Amino acid sequence: MKVNELMSTNVITVKKDTTVQEIAHLLADNNISGLPVVDNDNKVLGIVTQKDILCKDIQPRFPAVFELLGGIIFVKGVKHFNDELKKLAATKAEDMMTEKVITTTGDTEVEKVAEMMVEEDLNSIPVVDGSKKLVGIISQADLVKYIAKMLD
Repeated sequence: MKVNELMSTNVITVKKDTTVQEIAHLLADNNISGLPVVDNDNKVLGIVTQKDILCKDIQPRFPAVFELLGGIIFVKGVKHFNDELKKLAATKAEDMMTEKVITTTGDTEVEKVAEMMVEEDLNSIPVVDGSKKLVGIISQADLVKYIAKMLD
């Protein structure tokens, strides 16, 4: 089965200037785990997830480090710490979105998408066309429904 047979085409999206408050309400009110951030041409710029919203409610953690030969090495890297701080201070989608979004196309096999979700720890994946415009989204819930029907 192909992604385009299971994906949702009525995708709720946000723009870069959508506030964190609006994003939180959209996620909660629609019981969804993520929102693609798109430009005026509907091209995917990033994604904001429930996890990003949760980052707003935690205390910043200092990065784990260890000393080696007189130098300090950050276990997860300084970038990871900076990303956490950026999300903590975020007021708009562009401040907290993940920019390197894993996407798929409608002609991808659902088994491949399931594998991507497990390997990359993703709840949903935006579906794009050849010009990178958003055409749908596929979620873990879509795949579980498909598997449930296959098991009947």
